[in-house]
Amino acid sequence: MNRLEVDIQRASQAPDLPSDEQLSRWANAGWQGEQAAEVTLRIVDDEESAQLNGQYRQKAYPTNVLSFPFEEPEGIGSVEGLEGIKGIELPLAGDLVICAGVVARETEEQHKTLDAHWAHMVIHGMLHLQGYDHINDREAEEMETLEIRLLADLGFSNPYLAEETDQDS
Repeated sequence: MNRLEVDIQRASQAPDLPSDEQLSRWANAGWQGEQAAEVTLRIVDDEESAQLNGQYRQKAYPTNVLSFPFEEPEGIGSVEGLEGIKGIELPLAGDLVICAGVVARETEEQHKTLDAHWAHMVIHGMLHLQGYDHINDREAEEMETLEIRLLADLGFSNPYLAEETDQDS
């Protein structure tokens, strides 16, 4: 049984999107929490990504992945240990929004396979939901090291090394 319940929303008609099973497997691989949780993973087109990126990051363009960690409203406590009881939902990890068009373009630019780049974006977003970041060099190194290990566990090569290698060829 997966420790992470993944609610997949497809708001894009882009070709060659990963299957629900792939997305769920990659999200679960990126979930580092001890407790079971739930995440919404929404696949969008450039327009919706640009709108959200503008609204939340003040950037006027689409981006590959946006992470929105769930913040529990004040006064609402988590109900631990009750996930199996009817009507009790899993604790929410948050929402991931991945732009199919940006991922496709980056896949081509970086000479990667679609599956490898999608897996990277899902894991990258999942780590952001859990507080990992890459604002400074120390945080970036910690996050990238974990991404590389998780992707290797799934059979994918180092996504950062691939960029450097492919640019040299």
